[in-house]
Amino acid sequence: MCQVHNQAKGTLPLGDFRVKLRLDKFFASGDRLTLKHLLRFLKEEKDITGFGHHIVSSIYEEKVQIDSASGKNSYILYTCPTTGWQYFYATLPVDLLDSDDEEDNNVGLQPRFLIQDKVFELFRHFQRHPVLQPAIGRIHNDRILLFDGQHKVAALLWNGRKEYECKIYLSPDLRLLNQTNIAAHDKYSQTRFYSSVMVMKLGSEFGMDFKTYTNSEDDGVKSEAGFMRFLSNDANQALSKGERNKRFRSYLYNSVLQNPDNRITRLVSSGNRSTDDKPLTLDMLSKSIFSSFLYTEPVEDDMASDKYKRDKEIANVVALMNMLDDLALVGWNSKAGANDEYQRRLKRLFASKSIMAWSELLSSAVCGELKLVDKDDQARPFYRELLQNDLDDIKMVVERLINWKLWSSVANSDIDRTLSDNKSAVKDWMRAHGLTAGYLMGAPE
Repeated sequence: MCQVHNQAKGTLPLGDFRVKLRLDKFFASGDRLTLKHLLRFLKEEKDITGFGHHIVSSIYEEKVQIDSASGKNSYILYTCPTTGWQYFYATLPVDLLDSDDEEDNNVGLQPRFLIQDKVFELFRHFQRHPVLQPAIGRIHNDRILLFDGQHKVAALLWNGRKEYECKIYLSPDLRLLNQTNIAAHDKYSQTRFYSSVMVMKLGSEFGMDFKTYTNSEDDGVKSEAGFMRFLSNDANQALSKGERNKRFRSYLYNSVLQNPDNRITRLVSSGNRSTDDKPLTLDMLSKSIFSSFLYTEPVEDDMASDKYKRDKEIANVVALMNMLDDLALVGWNSKAGANDEYQRRLKRLFASKSIMAWSELLSSAVCGELKLVDKDDQARPFYRELLQNDLDDIKMVVERLINWKLWSSVANSDIDRTLSDNKSAVKDWMRAHGLTAGYLMGAPE
């Protein structure tokens, strides 16, 4: 073994280290990987012969029969006393299983992406310990799709297991099951959702409800606020007001981050922490750019009228993020050394507390440039149509921000200590050193 791998192996047994290297190879293949990607990877590597094969299910005498190319098997059928859903327990071969991912505009129930460290830890754990809970799935389009326990199944796959204990629902209500699954992996879970994953799950589900509402043929005025009232009166929606508002914000965030024109999305981490390659997180953006420029309250404006500007607002936020990319983040280089002045500027500019502080200053300057004096207008500065000359003026403000001289201070300067303080302290320090709304609008420091 070469010196590099010998050091990387540490105290791991050789077999475990080989698996770790293969895990590295798998996780290097993409950023948002699920059990489906792992099954495809292992098939290409010839560890398994196939997965996700079609089945035929039939019910008779309180049993369910599953027919597949692997044969016929019968299982006792149970009924949930709360929902009336039917389900069964079975030990199923890998060739009948797949991940419940979102595909072809169909909602998938898989709530998270695989976490490399967790997969490896469980891989080692299951070498000596039993599996306490089955994976959970459903039958959809004659396939068995797993939406709970993907880390468990992934770890067992790496241990060479070819059959898995499962609990499978036959015909559950998709909406209620999805809401239950989200709560199980968020509010009631020890391992919480990644923020960005939650946004995609909630935003996607909310968006489909929103589209159904807007396409309904009643003669009433359609508005975001009306939609929220519609949800509150829907007997099938078991959501609190706070949960509905959370979904609405997720829908807005998702509309910005999934916009195909948004170039900054490539630098947003899928996890809750930034990385060398992805310096931004959803939490940072929600407390900075989004909180300052994206109006997150449902509006009463008739969506069929010109007064409704949500699409314009989202396009304007995307334009602002692209300005930040053009003027700064396009040069982000995770491999740049500690002495690289440009990278040092960017790390300071897009540090968590820094972006939260200067976003508020930037918002004040943008409101000044757009001559917004009414408080309601200032609360939603981008909820309007902006002409090209407006965008040009905003870009000049952003350019002043990017070129503020203290971003280029030598290493270990006062700015580095300050950026570890709370947002208010950072904002006060910036203003005391010349980074004010007036400066951003063109005044000297």
